[in-house]
Amino acid sequence: MTATTRTERLAIRSSEDVVKVRQQTRAFAVAAGLSLVDQTKIITAASELARNVVDYAGEGEVCMEVIEDAGRRAVRLTFEDRGPGIPDIEAALKDGFTTGSGLGLGLGGARRLANEFSIESKGGIGTKVTLVRWKL
Repeated sequence: MTATTRTERLAIRSSEDVVKVRQQTRAFAVAAGLSLVDQTKIITAASELARNVVDYAGEGEVCMEVIEDAGRRAVRLTFEDRGPGIPDIEAALKDGFTTGSGLGLGLGGARRLANEFSIESKGGIGTKVTLVRWKL
């Protein structure tokens, strides 16, 4: 059974908020006991997803958690927005796909940096992305 030992929600509306998400993700990763490499992975993924919220939805939030399951610890991040949604999730996860001016590495890159990754999106309703990085 998964238990949450620490939770925090942050609003994401600007580049300054993306920086705050990075800083708090680092604090959560340290609290979960993640290695420096795993800290870097989850911080990078968080930065990409927070940037996507600002660029494509305008605003949203992230719920950060330190979780425990069977003696293992992890950081779980859940990003939610009420933006236009992602019409083709499969295409959006492929490297090089972008509807903006970026490199198209954000979603696929975030998925590769996580141990667990899920995405739900509905046109006109928004997007929810959850990722988990376990202490290995």
